[in-house]
Amino acid sequence: MIRKFLRRVVSVIKIRNYYYLIVGFLAILFAVTHAWNGQSVELPTLDIKAIPMDTQTVLTYVWHIITAENLVFGIAFLYMSFQPEQLKIRIAAWIIAAILIVRLIVILGVTVLLNVSALMDTVVDSIAIVIYVALIILGTNKKYTKVKQATVT
Repeated sequence: MIRKFLRRVVSVIKIRNYYYLIVGFLAILFAVTHAWNGQSVELPTLDIKAIPMDTQTVLTYVWHIITAENLVFGIAFLYMSFQPEQLKIRIAAWIIAAILIVRLIVILGVTVLLNVSALMDTVVDSIAIVIYVALIILGTNKKYTKVKQATVT
């Protein structure tokens, strides 16, 4: 009886999309490193008297919004990697990829407009986003077979 139960659980918890699984772990890693970098390097530089407190507040919460987005994306992709009906969740992956592409465009566009000499400072972030989006697209283009419902007797 226990053996049947365990076999059923293992058959239900099956990785359906390894690309989404990798993207999920990467997104959570990006959330952790983004928060860490913000708290240890970027945000302490705002704590100077020349920047008004309301501006410091806005920049701090915008930084943490991106951290939270990465964490939510990671959890979503981990969840999506186990879903048997991959065709039904493909739109969510495309929407997240679109958000990341827009994020990259904003990063590069604002950098070019405000300080083109700092463009090289965006290389690591840009490469990370491109790899992230490429893995998402690979996951959405994966060929799927229709899942049969298992009957347990």
